[in-house]
Amino acid sequence: MIKNIIFDFGGVVMDWDPRYFFRSYFNDDEKMEYFLKNIARDEWNAEQDRGRTFAEGTEALVKIHPEWEKEIRAYYDNWDAMLRGDIPENVEVLRALAHTQYELFGLTNWAAESFPYALEHYDFFQVFKGKIVVSGVEKIIKPEPEIWQILLNRYHIKAEESVFIDDNPKNIEVAGNMGFKTIRVLPETDLRKELINLGVRF
Repeated sequence: MIKNIIFDFGGVVMDWDPRYFFRSYFNDDEKMEYFLKNIARDEWNAEQDRGRTFAEGTEALVKIHPEWEKEIRAYYDNWDAMLRGDIPENVEVLRALAHTQYELFGLTNWAAESFPYALEHYDFFQVFKGKIVVSGVEKIIKPEPEIWQILLNRYHIKAEESVFIDDNPKNIEVAGNMGFKTIRVLPETDLRKELINLGVRF
């Protein structure tokens, strides 16, 4: 029996992509893609999600790539411009779930420094009533199983009674192996329909 529904945020209810800022910054898609795939890589950004400060991450990367210093410093100076907004159809499902018997939780890879901005600017986060595990605060990131265990232990819930929703296939795989029912969100996913197929009642 499903009692809990756990949301990832980026790619599920929030539309974040560094390209939203850097496309106009570079005005050259080829150069932008080179920078994001070879300099300011996902793996580098993930360390800030793990708890390294923006300042530490920036200085570490500038040291390795001094020729890209200006662009590297622009990354976190303009982080809010990379957050385009919410994903309306999935936020609508989230708001609907707030009026059901299910407990709602958040489990997100997000830097501790920038997550408060999202909380302040998007009111739908209030439906979680503070029951959110943020990687940058815990200093551990998905897909490391320990971060799911933090959620389970902190809120005294069971994986087998929970649905986990994420856009990342590796995170979905790990959660599934831990006993969670899972939904992988793609741009074409009908989240309400997927939840209903698992037995969730609105």
